[in-house]
Amino acid sequence: MTIGGDDVYLSMNYHCLMSMHAVDSNTDPVMQARVDLAAALRLAVYHELEEGIDNHFTVSVPGYDDRYLVLPFGLHWSEARASDLIIFNEAGESLDGSGMVELSAQCIHAPIHRITGKRVVFHTHQNWALALNMLEDNRLIPACQTSAFFDGRIAYDDHYAGTADTLQEGERLATLMGDKEVVFLRNHGLLVAVDSIARAYRMLYLLERVCRAQIRAMSTGQRLLPISQAVIRQVQTPDENDRHKGQRDHLYFAAMKRLLDRALPGYAD
Repeated sequence: MTIGGDDVYLSMNYHCLMSMHAVDSNTDPVMQARVDLAAALRLAVYHELEEGIDNHFTVSVPGYDDRYLVLPFGLHWSEARASDLIIFNEAGESLDGSGMVELSAQCIHAPIHRITGKRVVFHTHQNWALALNMLEDNRLIPACQTSAFFDGRIAYDDHYAGTADTLQEGERLATLMGDKEVVFLRNHGLLVAVDSIARAYRMLYLLERVCRAQIRAMSTGQRLLPISQAVIRQVQTPDENDRHKGQRDHLYFAAMKRLLDRALPGYAD
């Protein structure tokens, strides 16, 4: 009886949260993309995934395949607002808004969007993922449940050649990525390319935590114990009984935006 009562209570609160943070069906999809991208930028500051004004998050403008939203170079990520974001194209031209796109954002992100068809591309030099990518052996080992989720979903770029200043670099990375969602960039950082801001940010967050866990485990000097491939397949196979199937990224990002509403409000302005 107590369990049943708790289930009803939890169900009621779950649906209240969903209704509070559901996207209005009449919301302009471009405005929604602006708000969510500004939120992701501020969250990166909150979770210490950013480098001030450097690195880039981009999103294809809803309704277009050849123009992208980005924070203009020079603004700190903690300052990001929906109204600040500019629209640029692969030629580096600012099509809407004040400010300019930084060259490496143009050269890395635009070709990845174009070639992979992914709507969202996030690139960071976040601390623990960078630490792993500074090692001679930078492979993420599937030694815990979260790293098992990423097994087989990461491409590895083992040849750092300096900062990106031509579109050919983005084209090279897009080809290297293939059907993967993540690229580990040796001596550099990482990339995530997926189709929603919620998923992209959740993946960045989880990658940072699992890279930190691996570095800490490695620091003991003991061998890591990988999970078997049979169990990895089970972890990666969607559970038909999952009551939150298909909603986890959205629920996560909605919760993170509620956190921002308390800690760093103003991203939706």
